[in-house]
Amino acid sequence: MNFLVVQRILGLLLMIFSLTMLPPVGVSLYFDDGNWVPFIDAFVALLVVGFLVWLPVRKRIRELRVRDGFLVVALFWVVLGGAGAAPLLLSRQFEMSFTDAIFEAVSGFTTTGAIIFPSLENLPISVHYYRAQIEWLGGIGIVVLAVALLPMLGVGGMQLLRAETPGPVKDSKLTPRITETAKALWIIYVAITAACAIAYWLAGMPAFDAITHSFTTVSTGGNSTHDASLGHFDRWSIEVVAIVFMFIGGVNFSLHFLAWRHRRVGDYLRDPEFGMYVRILALSILLYTVVLWLADHAGSTQAFRLALFHATSMQTTSGFVTENFSAWPGALPVILVLSAFIGGCAGSTSGGMKVVRWLLMWKQGQREVAQLVHPSAELPVKLGAKPIDKRVIDAVWGFFAVYVAAFAVLMILLLATGEDQVTAFSAIAACMTNSGTGLGEVAQNFTSLTDTGKWICILAMLLGRLEVFPLLVLVSPMFWRK
Repeated sequence: MNFLVVQRILGLLLMIFSLTMLPPVGVSLYFDDGNWVPFIDAFVALLVVGFLVWLPVRKRIRELRVRDGFLVVALFWVVLGGAGAAPLLLSRQFEMSFTDAIFEAVSGFTTTGAIIFPSLENLPISVHYYRAQIEWLGGIGIVVLAVALLPMLGVGGMQLLRAETPGPVKDSKLTPRITETAKALWIIYVAITAACAIAYWLAGMPAFDAITHSFTTVSTGGNSTHDASLGHFDRWSIEVVAIVFMFIGGVNFSLHFLAWRHRRVGDYLRDPEFGMYVRILALSILLYTVVLWLADHAGSTQAFRLALFHATSMQTTSGFVTENFSAWPGALPVILVLSAFIGGCAGSTSGGMKVVRWLLMWKQGQREVAQLVHPSAELPVKLGAKPIDKRVIDAVWGFFAVYVAAFAVLMILLLATGEDQVTAFSAIAACMTNSGTGLGEVAQNFTSLTDTGKWICILAMLLGRLEVFPLLVLVSPMFWRK
């Protein structure tokens, strides 16, 4: 283990991250909200700390090994929570405890969007911008941004990208050089975000809201500047923009890259995971529409409008709402929460377990049934026409088992803090899937949880964002053996 190399990378990344404190300063000064000092203080503090971490090991330039990559990613996400909380703790315009500040920062960077503030309406406008910015940075992964800058850092980046990129298959590169891959992803990400902001503005959003909501829509984070989320605007045109860009955020960015490079949409249509993603979403919309209409919760047109928006929001784990769906009839609220476990596509900004894993488990189940009928037949699991290596199938089942076990343990721990069953289940579900929207006491925000409960949810958010293994591998004795 190259601990000194890891220290050097963390120091550099912390210095880079300190620069993200400057845009909120500009926002604060432009709108004159009087809250620019905490961001200046945070910028100086993080820059100094990063410099002091980097300085003693600045000449330790070596190639990262796989274990080093996991350590950098896991440690940096933990450090990121503390660093991102700095301006919230330093602000004198509102009082936040250490736990609440860490919760809000981790919620943002993991694109969970779980709200800790009792109300959003009276927050300084610079804090609104900052909450959107950290979700945007976390959406495609702050480490991928660092990978794009690794020529300056003096180390290779594939190890970091493997540890950071969500999904079961992580070895495919869009371009021959990893730095080119990271840059291509960020160019696409920025372009989609700009298009989303313009579309929101044209649909009737004020310019500031259009920018902040574009950050949190494309990142599928779901943070809003209003307590009523997108329901505050009550405009069908705005909801359509949100639906389109939440859907785009839930698609594998590799497909966006290929479609952009080849100037064709056929790459989407040929992808089995994308096809399943669309089918699941369409089935959900149909189910919600029929139930809402038959239960007289809404007329047919309004039922479709509610179903289309909330099905897209929850499956992409964005967590935007236009009304309190916890009051919907029958089993719909629970189904909506469960849909977040499916999530979007691998390589997207969405949380959840990813569509491709569910698709592989479904095909593996079909294979086992067929094997019972034809015990001597060789029946490989395929995605499209491509056979899937058995090692990938084993990894998917291993991930599923560990994910469910981690969920059960965290839910039991939250129950032990005194929360009721509905709240405990939906809070851990919202945090592990990074959707941020729950039922019971956490239907509106997570303010009512105890400090212990909030730390449990913080762990759940980190496990969900890094897909369990990069954190769990650090507690494995095998990982630390030479």
